Amino acid sequence: MNERPMDTRVPVTVLSGYLGSGKTTLLNYVLNNRAGLRVAVIVNDLSEVNIDAALVRDGGGLSRTDEKLVEMSNGCICCTLREDLLREVEKLAKEGRFDYILIESTGIGEPIPVAQTFMYEDEEAGIRLSELCRLDCMVTVVDAYRFWSDFASGETLLDRQQASDELDNRDVVDLLISQIEFCDVLILNKCDRVADEELDQLESILRKLQPRARFIRAIHGEVSPQQLLNTRLFDFEEASESPGWLKELTHGIHTPETEEYGISSFVYERQLPFHPERLMAWMSDWPSEIVRSKGIVWLASRNEMAQSFSQAGPSVQFGAAGNWVASLPKAEQQIIFQQDHEIAASWHPRFGDRSTKVVFIGIHMDRKQIEAELDQCLITSSELEMDWQSLLDPFPQQTSA
Repeated sequence: MNERPMDTRVPVTVLSGYLGSGKTTLLNYVLNNRAGLRVAVIVNDLSEVNIDAALVRDGGGLSRTDEKLVEMSNGCICCTLREDLLREVEKLAKEGRFDYILIESTGIGEPIPVAQTFMYEDEEAGIRLSELCRLDCMVTVVDAYRFWSDFASGETLLDRQQASDELDNRDVVDLLISQIEFCDVLILNKCDRVADEELDQLESILRKLQPRARFIRAIHGEVSPQQLLNTRLFDFEEASESPGWLKELTHGIHTPETEEYGISSFVYERQLPFHPERLMAWMSDWPSEIVRSKGIVWLASRNEMAQSFSQAGPSVQFGAAGNWVASLPKAEQQIIFQQDHEIAASWHPRFGDRSTKVVFIGIHMDRKQIEAELDQCLITSSELEMDWQSLLDPFPQQTSA
């Protein structure tokens, strides 16, 4: 029997997590307990002075002669410094003297663009990073002590003076969610500062948001390197499909409720459009027990275009998601039917593929009440025959997806 060829690419682990979660403390612990691996470390910091890199340098976990610490400052490796990251990793891999590359992303970095960097191929420049490196593991560190206060803050990164630039108006909660929903390992850090029952509830809701990841509880970032290095856990397609809302919405995979902590989820699905004013009124008094929701909404006043809906804590985003197939010319519809049999099978004789489908994840949710309140926001039988374009639409206007 032929043996599989040995993978000589340099493995890479990426650490993500909001500011103050304990990434640098974790990194130093791994470096001081890595059993002889020769490691190159890249530390990304938005500020001009790379404080985290200084902490790693002074932490005593790197050999001054055999290993390397690379500082990437004044930008974020998920956006402005992404090309720099590409070239830096390529250079380290080509040196041929490192067993491993560890990357600590800035606290406001999103993991998906960083992961995509390792799939990048530049034919003109002759860069094929996937031939030199193997992205082994995406790690997200969550501050168990501050999570709920950050989640419910309603603040933007600009409010906290943590933004990458003056145009970076991301909500803190949206950043937290992006880091949680795309990872292989999720570390709940600072567990000594949270009561056991609160910690159990937090872990349960995070498992609902991210059912694929390995969960590790930690104090002072003390996590065995074996749980983060050479794991072979990363798979881009699997990671992209790992959020709990997506599994439930697209695959019908419903993770069992954790009744002890009141955590549950459900899909709200209706083949009638929402009245825009009534839906806006309901959303303006958002039920606090709904932690996360996401999906596609059919708004009567926007009958040609599906609306994308995403909520995390106090942050709600609503905008165009693309045309309904039913709004396209017949010839285009037929082509789509041939490519996607599910659309043809579920086609409504009057409304086509138009429908609302939203996943709700929360704590102590009253599903019947939420569904009843949303049903009250739907177009009534008498409104079905009216001109929907005449309805007052209070939602932000957007002409295309």
